[in-house]
Amino acid sequence: MRTYLAKRLLLIVPTLFGVAAVVFLIMRVIPGDVTLLILGGDQTGRIDPQQLAAMRHQLGLDQPLAVQFGTWLWGVLRLDFGTSLWTGQPVIDEVFIRLPLSLEVAILATIVSVLLAIPLGMIAAVRQDTWVDYLIRVVSIGGQAIPSFWVGILVILALVIYFGWGPPLEFTPPWVDPWANFQQLVWPVLTVGYRYAAVTTRMTRSTVLEVLREDYIRTAWAKGLRERVVVIRHALKNAMLPVITLVGTEFAFLIGGLVVTETVFTLNGVGRFVVDAVAHRDYPVVQALVFLIALCFVVVNLLIDLTYAWLDPRIRYH
Repeated sequence: MRTYLAKRLLLIVPTLFGVAAVVFLIMRVIPGDVTLLILGGDQTGRIDPQQLAAMRHQLGLDQPLAVQFGTWLWGVLRLDFGTSLWTGQPVIDEVFIRLPLSLEVAILATIVSVLLAIPLGMIAAVRQDTWVDYLIRVVSIGGQAIPSFWVGILVILALVIYFGWGPPLEFTPPWVDPWANFQQLVWPVLTVGYRYAAVTTRMTRSTVLEVLREDYIRTAWAKGLRERVVVIRHALKNAMLPVITLVGTEFAFLIGGLVVTETVFTLNGVGRFVVDAVAHRDYPVVQALVFLIALCFVVVNLLIDLTYAWLDPRIRYH
């Protein structure tokens, strides 16, 4: 296990290096120039070439691409992601302002998804082709078919029209004011959690049904074990491997992928920050955010693989 863990940790380095190189090149290839956006030009739209050259020199954009990439990579090794070209603030400070919000939404939405999906998926599998199964399947298929941002819009309209209540616009950390934090995040968390619970419910139902057809489950039934023992202790644990993979991947995606949901609920999270940075051609911010999201994915994937060995004794990493 130690050797396997050491190899996986070492493989993180070339993976992140590849991600950083690809994002760096893509941001330089796409049309647009951040210096033109910053200067804006005069009333006729003209920009002084000397002023443009001075701005590019100030931002370091007149250097060769290899030098720019090497400088940025050296800063990453020192946990210095540079300065935002648009705001002029350190990138790490801008990220830390928004990261707690995205992490809280991702964690709470994942918890809601798991608490809904695993019991519902297990019940649907055990009561296959009954009205309970059909009802759960309708709810889960509806969650997959309906976009989460549309559900969010309906929730906001219902709260405003019928209750005259809207969520606070300014994010308050839970350690400052738990009630204000709850008011702001309860509906985004439930909306996103329902969307991902629908996917996880379908996966749980399918995997539990597959395990329930195994020979050792028939043996457990033949021994006269109770239904709860057979389903939870024998079937559910062995059916969790694909579900754990799905839940972990969803969690990593939620950290930076809730762009539309954050826009609907006016949340200043990492997802909106990525889109705004791309629109402003803010190279250091985009590179830092994609790098951090890629780091989340590789760490989550490593934790998922280690969880496999804990759930299934047949899996051992040598």
